[in-house]
Amino acid sequence: MTVPLSGVPLAGHAAIYAALVEAGFTDLWSSEVAGSDAFTPLALAAAWQPDVRLGTAIAPVYTRGPGLLAMSAAALAEAAPGRFSLGIGASSPVLVQDWNAARFVEPFRRTRDMLRFLRAALRGELVDEVYDTFTVRRFRLERPPVVPPPILLAALRPRMLRLAGAEADGTILNWLAAQDVPTVLTELGERRAGFEVAARIFVCPTEDVQHARAVGRRLITTYLTVPAYAEFHRWLGREPVLGPMWRAWSAGDRRGAGELVPDELVDALVVHGSPEACRAGIERYAAAGVDIPVLALLPTPELAAGGAAALATTIAQLGPATGGTS
Repeated sequence: MTVPLSGVPLAGHAAIYAALVEAGFTDLWSSEVAGSDAFTPLALAAAWQPDVRLGTAIAPVYTRGPGLLAMSAAALAEAAPGRFSLGIGASSPVLVQDWNAARFVEPFRRTRDMLRFLRAALRGELVDEVYDTFTVRRFRLERPPVVPPPILLAALRPRMLRLAGAEADGTILNWLAAQDVPTVLTELGERRAGFEVAARIFVCPTEDVQHARAVGRRLITTYLTVPAYAEFHRWLGREPVLGPMWRAWSAGDRRGAGELVPDELVDALVVHGSPEACRAGIERYAAAGVDIPVLALLPTPELAAGGAAALATTIAQLGPATGGTS
């Protein structure tokens, strides 16, 4: 499950994490946009749930310096030895430039350089290196983790996917349909032993189809207009489907853009329906080659009306312990 869950304060997540584990969820993965940072929710989970696996999806490679990112990862790996995975990625110009006052330039090379730096730093090595996009002078972690965390690379298109396959311990996918997974995995090439494929899957557990599609359209127009995601879906062959939406968005017609997203695309990119239908949709990703299906729970009328009790019920209904994928 993607954590933290919206509408619940971080201090209240001890009960949420316990409910997720009881329902059969094995992993808690954070995100980092403009809510919680990627590490704090997982640090709480490391203390509250000593067996659950933790991961960042993702920690951006621009918004922290190399040494700070290595220290954050090392601290969490020390708090949860053997059960933390560090997911990193380029993020987006809005998050990096507009919100964090950093320059979003050469995302492929910056991500590659950070991956290589982190690999050495988290092994406890002295890093004194001139990389293409930054230089690190005589950095060594004072508390290198006994078990260095696997490093997963967020990747969408062939070049980044090939880098993940060649140098990372896994890849993190986002905003793709189950039927897109084989196309993406083909680009990874030969992978190292233990390589894992994680994918964030947006799940709206309601039988109110109109609500689910409305939520899906808002998300699609927000995310798939970001240049990296737009190019990803062009590469997947969705120019004919998404072209009208992109043109309306570029012209400043935000409402019209959303109306141009077809139902079929929403249904492909957002899993929705009854709990049984949602579990079946998630299982399609697993069958296509996703090792770690990471649910991102979207708002529903039932959750809004039912509060904490409805959230607990939803977690129980979606959990692998009820018969879905783990």
